[in-house]
Amino acid sequence: MTIKINAIGKYVVSSFEDGHNHELVTPSKAHLLQSQRRITEALKARIDILNDSGIRPKSGHEAMSRQAGGRQSLSFTRKDFKNYLRSKRMQSIQEGDTGAILQYLQDKQTENPSFFYAIQVDEDEMMTNIFWADARSVLYYDYFGDVVCFDTTYKTNSYGRPFAVFVGVNHHKQTVVFGAALLYDETSATFEWLFETFKKAMSGKEPKTILTDQCAAIISAIGTIFSTAIHRLCVWHMYQNAAKHLSHVFQGSKTFKKDFGKCVFYYEEAHEFIAAWNDMLKNYNLEDNEWLHRLFQSKEKWALVYGRQTFCADMISKQRSESLNALLKRYLHVRLDLLDFFKHYERVVDDRRHAEVDSDFYASQTSPKVPRVRMLIQTSKEYTPAMFEIFRGEHDMVMGCCLYSSGLSDSSFEFKVTNSDNPRCHKFTMKFDPNGPKVSCSCKKFEFVGVLCRHALKVLDHNNIKELAPEYILKRWTRHAKTGPSQTIQKCATGEENRVVLARRYGSLCRSYNNILSKATEKEEAYALLQSASIELMEKVDQIMHGTKDISPNCKQPEKQPVESNKESEVQVQGIKRKEAGSSSKRTKSGLEQNKKNKPKKGMLQQINGYILTAC
Repeated sequence: MTIKINAIGKYVVSSFEDGHNHELVTPSKAHLLQSQRRITEALKARIDILNDSGIRPKSGHEAMSRQAGGRQSLSFTRKDFKNYLRSKRMQSIQEGDTGAILQYLQDKQTENPSFFYAIQVDEDEMMTNIFWADARSVLYYDYFGDVVCFDTTYKTNSYGRPFAVFVGVNHHKQTVVFGAALLYDETSATFEWLFETFKKAMSGKEPKTILTDQCAAIISAIGTIFSTAIHRLCVWHMYQNAAKHLSHVFQGSKTFKKDFGKCVFYYEEAHEFIAAWNDMLKNYNLEDNEWLHRLFQSKEKWALVYGRQTFCADMISKQRSESLNALLKRYLHVRLDLLDFFKHYERVVDDRRHAEVDSDFYASQTSPKVPRVRMLIQTSKEYTPAMFEIFRGEHDMVMGCCLYSSGLSDSSFEFKVTNSDNPRCHKFTMKFDPNGPKVSCSCKKFEFVGVLCRHALKVLDHNNIKELAPEYILKRWTRHAKTGPSQTIQKCATGEENRVVLARRYGSLCRSYNNILSKATEKEEAYALLQSASIELMEKVDQIMHGTKDISPNCKQPEKQPVESNKESEVQVQGIKRKEAGSSSKRTKSGLEQNKKNKPKKGMLQQINGYILTAC
């Protein structure tokens, strides 16, 4: 039926086809109607047999279709098949795996008390959301957590749960994992719990920039929890959505993809971007497209013109987490139960860390061959090999750039730089302050990536500056990115219980000294030094605990007095003094040791040192 407005402004039926009055579906499609779809107890038993044999839902549904004489003979669809399996598997988690998972997480924390995990339970005290991060992940976050990619697209575990990962990039441009979670659903409440828990694991430190997809629930949760972080949308995911919502435009035009890409990446000024966007809508008759209208409302989160000044560690999409997903598929498959999923995930993380060890070793054993250019010699010693190649690529393009002086502004000189001698080529605006010296470029490559662009290097060379100032070599890209003490120090709140205070102090010290311990084991001299220093350190700690000596840094240490040792009650074990059995001396137990008496039984859900249980 077609309805139009006539000349006097009334609605009239202009055409009507009564041939469209018919039954809802033909008999062969009746099984697809909602009212006709059901799974009987007998069918459930057959599905359970197929599931126990490890067959996938798609193959299982096809097998039952063949046995029944076709899909039309079944009283349920493939979606009904998958929904039933998910419901059954969720029940299986609640009944069988809770105790095993808790035991696994507690064992990991026993191995290293800095291992952090949190479990959220519902009103029936059934496990819903799980987050975990080991000590090295927390340490890596302190070094490389300025930019975080968050992704929930990997869902191949047998429970159909979203698997979420927090990842970043290290100084070798490699993926590092900061934490992971198995979620019950993808609602705003779930993501708020997850992000709040992630902050607690990282001692309240928020990322400077976080990259996600266009999920409305994630966007809402980030605005609530990560108040100081800059939120950027994944460009790759946005392109996927554009191809789906604008398929007719992509297929009908050879130039639309190029024009759309320019709006995303090209422009340096906001007014240029808005003008180009409006021209694109007009040229392709898309002024009334609702999807593009909604996309434009969030332009500050994806258009590079609004994000060039935001440090993203050269990541404009979730390619880091997507590459991790590809690696996960090598180790994980749908037939794994929840406990096996945790163990196989460890293999994935270990694989990433082994790649970093290889890169560290390569960087320590090799030195790139560079011409006798002071700036290249300087940066080859500072940057990791991967980052040096990026800088070298920019430096090699300096000779291809053309520079034009455009005057003086305040105390800074202004220049125009192009990538070629073509007068119509786009000119980048440069500002150079000789009192520093300081240089900035309108392309914002240093602000976005952390490496100076060819245009800035051209200006420095023009002013006879042959070495980079320290502020233009970011530590996170250098060979010594992981040196120095960790800044992730947990502050103990005054109103907390004593056992929580002790646990946080313990975890803070573990993170602070973890880097020292990992390095000291690599060389015999470093190992011996740390062994020797540990004895002296323990003596000073004992003196503080017993209040016998003031060992503050500003106080001069009194000379040690000779002490007679009881050789019968003392033995030396690798330089550490230990009391033999039978000694009358008693040692005061620490708060952590006393808490072991209150260790919960396997499978119990309650708050324990090192992880948090919260109720929905």
